[in-house]
Amino acid sequence: MPDPAPRILPFGEPALAEAARLIIDGQPVAVPTETVYGLAADATRAEAVARIYAAKGRPSFNPLIVHVPDPAAAEALAVFDADARALAQAFWPGPLTLVLPLREGAPVASLVTAGLPSVAIRVPAHRAMQALLRAAGMPLAAPSANRSGHISPTRAEHVAASLGATVPLILDDGPTEAGLESTIVGGRTILRPGPITAEQVAAVLGPLAERVGDAITAPGQLLSHYAPSKPVRLDVTAADADEWHIGFGPIAGDETLSSGGDLTQAAARLFDALHRADAATKLRIAVAPIPAHGIGEAINDRLTRAAYR
Repeated sequence: MPDPAPRILPFGEPALAEAARLIIDGQPVAVPTETVYGLAADATRAEAVARIYAAKGRPSFNPLIVHVPDPAAAEALAVFDADARALAQAFWPGPLTLVLPLREGAPVASLVTAGLPSVAIRVPAHRAMQALLRAAGMPLAAPSANRSGHISPTRAEHVAASLGATVPLILDDGPTEAGLESTIVGGRTILRPGPITAEQVAAVLGPLAERVGDAITAPGQLLSHYAPSKPVRLDVTAADADEWHIGFGPIAGDETLSSGGDLTQAAARLFDALHRADAATKLRIAVAPIPAHGIGEAINDRLTRAAYR
């Protein structure tokens, strides 16, 4: 049976007010940018971001792009150097994402950055995303508004066909302009090609560096993961004395991802829990069994990578 049809409202003041209300309530909303339609949610709240992953289905924990209305808002979240400011001046607002050090104390949920010390950030040009950013009054995390692994959406009907009613509202402002995701730059390296070419970036920065190694630092690459400094043991119902136990459901542990067995809540809390476990005095980390369906599949994938030695 096909998914129920989502609400699609034409861009305008009534639709914008409803979209901002949903965002403030912690829900995701599909909105066009100049690249593709994005599935936007409050970047400062982990549970709001977890709803993006749940709506997209079979997600991977990749860092997400944070969208802000202007360069000043970007500098409040990230540490800019001269190169980053030059690129921002040249290409913002527009389809360029910069990967920069996360500013200390910046109110960005760790689920957005995948536990990394950097943040991917962009100032979009599209009127709908700009209007939503200003109406909601917060930075928005927004990956493409489609089921994981499917074609990126460039029209509202693409979003509706892919996500159905898992997204409560789609703002329809016609087809997107670029039709592919933003160019991502970290330092002087192109991390993901996009509408802004390497030649355009090099015209601002000078010669670019080749990407070296397989480290994942940005969206659009392979899975990024946070690896604790301590050994991690999975599917543990009873922890040893030297293990900090991260619980789930009926297994309380030293702390729990979700006492009620809510996988979306567990996804939202995962990175913070791993950080706290790594900082605890106990020498090892144990994690209770997590069901492997829905977003639980991504949680288990993330934990398996964290436990790899």
